[in-house]
Amino acid sequence: MLSKFRQHRLLFAWNWKVLFSSFSYFRTQQSSNDYISTLCKQNRFEEALRAFDFIQTNTHFQVTPSSFAHLILACSSLKSLEHGRRIHNHLLRSISASNVILNNHIINMYGKCGSLLHAREVFDTMSERNLVSWTSMIAGYAQNNCEVEAVVLYKDMLRLGLVPDHFALGNIVKACANTKSKELGQQVHGHVIKSVNGFHQIVQNALISMYTKFDCLDSAMAVFERIVMKDLVSWGSIIAGCAQLGYELAALSHFKEMVRLDSYCLNEYIFGSVFSACSSLLQLEYGRQLHGLSLKFGLGRNHISCCSVCDMYAKCGCLNSARKAFYQADGADVVSWNAMIAGYAYSGNIEEAMFFFSNMRQLGMKPDQITLVCVLCACSGCASLHLGRQIHSYIFKMGFDLDAQVCNTVLAMYAKCLDLSDGIKVFEEMSAIRDAVSWNAMITACMQYDELDEVFRLLRTMQVSESRPDQITLGNVLSSCASLATLDLGNQVHGYCVKIGLEFDITVANSLMDMYAKCGELDGARRLFQLMADPDVISWSCLVVGYAQFGCAFEALELFRKMQGLGIKPNHVTFVGVLSACSRVGLVEEALHYYKMLEIEHGIVPTKEHCSCMVDVLARAGQLEEAERFITQMPHEPDIVVWKTLLSACRLHRNVEIGKRAAESIMKLDPMNSAAFILLSNIYASNGSWDEVGKIRKVMRDRGLRKDSGKSWIRIKGRVHDFSAEDHSHIQSDVILKTLEDLFWEMKEAGYAPNLPFSVKCL
Repeated sequence: MLSKFRQHRLLFAWNWKVLFSSFSYFRTQQSSNDYISTLCKQNRFEEALRAFDFIQTNTHFQVTPSSFAHLILACSSLKSLEHGRRIHNHLLRSISASNVILNNHIINMYGKCGSLLHAREVFDTMSERNLVSWTSMIAGYAQNNCEVEAVVLYKDMLRLGLVPDHFALGNIVKACANTKSKELGQQVHGHVIKSVNGFHQIVQNALISMYTKFDCLDSAMAVFERIVMKDLVSWGSIIAGCAQLGYELAALSHFKEMVRLDSYCLNEYIFGSVFSACSSLLQLEYGRQLHGLSLKFGLGRNHISCCSVCDMYAKCGCLNSARKAFYQADGADVVSWNAMIAGYAYSGNIEEAMFFFSNMRQLGMKPDQITLVCVLCACSGCASLHLGRQIHSYIFKMGFDLDAQVCNTVLAMYAKCLDLSDGIKVFEEMSAIRDAVSWNAMITACMQYDELDEVFRLLRTMQVSESRPDQITLGNVLSSCASLATLDLGNQVHGYCVKIGLEFDITVANSLMDMYAKCGELDGARRLFQLMADPDVISWSCLVVGYAQFGCAFEALELFRKMQGLGIKPNHVTFVGVLSACSRVGLVEEALHYYKMLEIEHGIVPTKEHCSCMVDVLARAGQLEEAERFITQMPHEPDIVVWKTLLSACRLHRNVEIGKRAAESIMKLDPMNSAAFILLSNIYASNGSWDEVGKIRKVMRDRGLRKDSGKSWIRIKGRVHDFSAEDHSHIQSDVILKTLEDLFWEMKEAGYAPNLPFSVKCL
């Protein structure tokens, strides 16, 4: 009984004998070499390598240098270092070892296979080198992220007096692009211009790609415009550059021009760029037209094109079309699956996102980091917590628990699902892989839960960690100070910003201004604004809104006029401040003027905040009918805030009819809203309609509604003191009440008389 190993050996030998007897290709040395060359020319590289093995094992024929060149090319194409080493070793034992052409092929092969040590060893031991030798070695370095070595070798080549051809120039430009050194790239560009081969298309296309990587679209466009005979790569490079750098309209314009010329066969990569541009612009209709055009070019089933189509439809919210494109693709890859999962996840359809995630795994596709990040993003809210925990377990099982990006998303998921304790556990387990994003996510989560002490504890710990606080960290902490009006802590953070040199970073400076403005420290906000070298629209808006909120309406409007005079285009937040300022001082006509200016002059679609401000302007001025008419004609569905604004004004101006309609509108939106009943009750009380007051009281009792107690707080020496209406539980309540009584009489002596009788009697 033969062993299985021996059976396999006999079967293997028998197959080779069958192969040998079946083909006439191996009968002579010439026919054997011709056969290898033919297979390589037909891109049947694996068969060529098997034929080489057969010749070495079963014949005494010699492989010619030309056949070796083809075999090395086969190894390069397959990126098979194992076969490449074997063929190289065979060459070293043959008379062809000193052949310059073959050595150049070997250097190129090792570079393609990522074995630069072997490539450099061959290069250094060559007794004779030509321009191709140097170019192949430079290309190997450029392809394997060894840009510095490529530049050094290029300089050595120039010192020897060799004139670089277009291949050498193209490769050194690619190497410069990967260094991210704009200065070095410009120096090489200058050398390219002086070179006799510098205007070759390969070099010019490489320059376009380099400048787009440097975020220098103007320079890339200048190179593109100078190319006389543009090829497909030229157009593809400039279209991709525009799309990647945020110039989507320019990308689509170049694509349109390219199609108009009707001289190029569009490929999936160019369509990928323009689909990406449509995604960013949310131009669904244009995307549909491009999809139809891609079908005409026969790319309907191309998996790269289909992936781009899926992503475009998903980001534009057309998930049914994305799904159809996905199922039409031949062999969807991980990127295609990720596009579908991301589309459903970001649209809030967690069931479909999980359906694709499950199918992906059932088909044997291994999810990557992006897959898991997309699935976790779908889990937001308490209802998704159980599912989020399951995905977290899967992450541990698949070994992604050491990936910082995935763990940061897990942390954010627990925060969104209102499970801060598990989020803290994840953060603690990430001690070895924490980065700035991890710290910022944890600080943001604590801010959401108003855990101010924990926020500052994390900030102090982060200061001594490897990930020092950055602009985002400080912005988040300052936002927390602003929302809780903790000026003393905000001052401490400001001091730390000064210490680490980030005080005048535009992001940090704007956050500091916002904190000072919301804490009522307008002088501090103004001083910081005046120290800024180049305040942006956010800086101006912070100050305008701050002045408006604290009653400095004329200062806010003056600042807005100065902003306009300097040619700074206001944003929607700026106009919220301007309209609020007009409301404070009763400037109705000015408010109407600014509201019209919003869309006509600045192209800003009015938001709910703008509409609420306008209702407040009209209602405060006593123009209640106009305010009600404005609400009915708003571009948005009126919400509770808008109706409450009108209802409060009706109480002030004692307008029962409009107040009643406003209260009814609030009750339709929220039948359990106690504030609407209280305000309407106060309106009736101010007019002496006590029967109506009694009816409202009865409705509130029947529904179990009570007035929400007013609450305030103050932080003194690290301790927060809470106060509620009619609450005498504080240890110093007697002293507080006595102080309030003294303040009341001082206010009365100063001429302030609060309008209390009707509300006291009612409530």
